[in-house]
Amino acid sequence: MRLGLIGTGRIGTMHARTLLNVDGVTDLRITDALPERASRLADELRSEGWAAEAAGTSDDLYSGGVDAVVITAATHAHAALIHAALDREVPVFCEKPVALDAPGTREVVEHDEAVRTPLQIGFQRRYDAGYRAARDAIRSGRLGWLHTLRAVTGDQDPPPAEYIATSGGLFRDCSIHDFDVLRWITGREVVSVYARGANRGADFFAAGDDVDTGAALLEFDDGLLATATATRYNGAGHDVRLEVCGSRDAVFVGNDDRAPLPSAEQGVTWPSAEPYRTFLERFRSAYVAELTEFVEVAAGRRPNPCTAAEALEALYVAEACDLSRRTGRPVTIEEVRG
Repeated sequence: MRLGLIGTGRIGTMHARTLLNVDGVTDLRITDALPERASRLADELRSEGWAAEAAGTSDDLYSGGVDAVVITAATHAHAALIHAALDREVPVFCEKPVALDAPGTREVVEHDEAVRTPLQIGFQRRYDAGYRAARDAIRSGRLGWLHTLRAVTGDQDPPPAEYIATSGGLFRDCSIHDFDVLRWITGREVVSVYARGANRGADFFAAGDDVDTGAALLEFDDGLLATATATRYNGAGHDVRLEVCGSRDAVFVGNDDRAPLPSAEQGVTWPSAEPYRTFLERFRSAYVAELTEFVEVAAGRRPNPCTAAEALEALYVAEACDLSRRTGRPVTIEEVRG
């Protein structure tokens, strides 16, 4: 299978090597908005013994023939690149988000449903062993009825200033992973949110009409409550965890020996390993599993595990949180559906 890769930033570069290690993938065609970056990555991969070549543009990539395409370009380019792939009926994997707003995402959903070409959206936490174990514990009934979920996402270091302008904001860019995985593990839908945001760090967040720290209270359709907090300044390390608390038992995702959780208690030495520093470290295995399954989806051997329609539901939660933090009031999901 020949795959196309559009975008050669940090995650695109990692995905290139991951894809070339997947059984059935024979070679990779690579393009980027900056052609020299695509050429440089293709040269590196060939020097390592892989079959890879650069294409000047995405049109050149398709004209050379690809069986499926992986999109890891800048966020603002996602929707147009997805539409171009669907027009050619080429199976697509795209990192979240589908688009920067709900109308743009709905357009992609409608296009995908019309052509019925696989479009898998990248929410890699669905492939993390801890989140999968939590989902199994919930679905089995072992935890009893759930009363509280606490989701945490903390980046150790903020992104560059230029990233903020096109990121969609903290809730759409960062917390949306929590919103998606909370829906996925519980099988329930969020009905209302109340969110707040703050800026305690660099001025470029406020200048970009964003916040560097946020907290959201979510209410689900069965009355379950969840909190989701996020920050760009978690000095202890990259912190992604989930607490799932039920009437009979509880499970905790992300509490391994690399969790950045220094204890204030005397005599406690856990955790003792080097903390995670980036999301690429924290979710390396999940990314491999996710892309391996996409190759199966593109080949027609498995159903799509994460559709654009599901990504739209997570985006509605993020949009509601952003509206709530701007207005200072609770917001229902129906209010943002449009």
